[in-house]
Amino acid sequence: MEKTEVRQSRLPVTIMRGGTSKGVYILQKDLPADRQQWADILLHLMGSPDKKQINGLGGGQSVTSKVAIIQKSAREDADVDYTFAQVSVDKPLVSYKGNCGNISSGVGPFAIECGLVSPRDGRTTVRIFNTNTGKIIVSEVHTADGRVVYDGDFAIAGVPGTASPIKMKFLDPSGTLGKGLLPTGNVTDLLQIPAFGSVRVSIVDAANPLVFVNAADIGLTGKELPDVLNADREKLELLERIRGMAAAKLNLLADYRHSAWESPSIPKMTFVAKAEDYLSADGQTVRRSDIDLTARMMSMQKPHPSYAMTGAMCTAAAAVIPGSVVNQVLPVDFDPQKIRIGHPGGVLECGVDFENQSPVPVILDTFGYRTANLLLKGEVYCC
Repeated sequence: MEKTEVRQSRLPVTIMRGGTSKGVYILQKDLPADRQQWADILLHLMGSPDKKQINGLGGGQSVTSKVAIIQKSAREDADVDYTFAQVSVDKPLVSYKGNCGNISSGVGPFAIECGLVSPRDGRTTVRIFNTNTGKIIVSEVHTADGRVVYDGDFAIAGVPGTASPIKMKFLDPSGTLGKGLLPTGNVTDLLQIPAFGSVRVSIVDAANPLVFVNAADIGLTGKELPDVLNADREKLELLERIRGMAAAKLNLLADYRHSAWESPSIPKMTFVAKAEDYLSADGQTVRRSDIDLTARMMSMQKPHPSYAMTGAMCTAAAAVIPGSVVNQVLPVDFDPQKIRIGHPGGVLECGVDFENQSPVPVILDTFGYRTANLLLKGEVYCC
């Protein structure tokens, strides 16, 4: 019997850790021009849908099931264009809504590695246009002898060891949905949550849209660890209902019950509380004196193991909005240039530059520091 030859195409890929996430970085020229074909390729690439993603490059959780697609930019204000794709672990779903700040931190090094940006001696600035949000991110990458410097003595919570710091500045981050910093027009909104009752939230859009709620208002402390939340199905469902109602209020969907499919990644669900001592996921004590607030984020309907970088950028912006849910839990004398967020992995420091106008400040930029690491360059076999 004659054998049928099966040919598989090869897709050049780079795997990088960006911040507290890990993703696959691809040059856009290596993907089909027809974007409708991307979803099938990315699902195959990650091995989704499958909780273990055993047949792909995904790591079985949302923070390791991400893709960055990059090309040289034609814009005068950017060096590269970057499209973020969140590949669902257990659903045949790829979302291009919103951005990932942690994956963004790997874009600068990747662009230099691929020759899209020429390295300078000491520090190379990479201007990144994020197509998901229509915003510019400025990344400052340490370089020497024509190469990216990955080694360094800077540590970020949620990543073992140290590496070279990458400064990430999100310029004019407000209004990724085209509706301004406060997309509902209100500093706080009262949502009527089915089977629960009313919950006061702040829906803020800077770098990514987030919906903030005070932890105490939903029976939480703000000190919960991911394993505890994952074991509490009732709380997970409540958090997704709140997020779904916020998504419906933003007209991202018609029925909140469809949020996990129709708008799975935005707005990002976040609950906050006043600073208190707590134990991090690795058993270390995070002291009240070392943080300004505690905060927990959800990512694709599961607790984030640390804190999203775009979430930190939005939290920094929300911090300087008088009366917002975030502003209300912060100390009166907090420093906008050094906001310390206590999350499950430890502490994330971020800041905001703003003009203090009434009733809502103008956010000039938000910023923070991440690290990245080049893990692999190779080819993936695609059907």
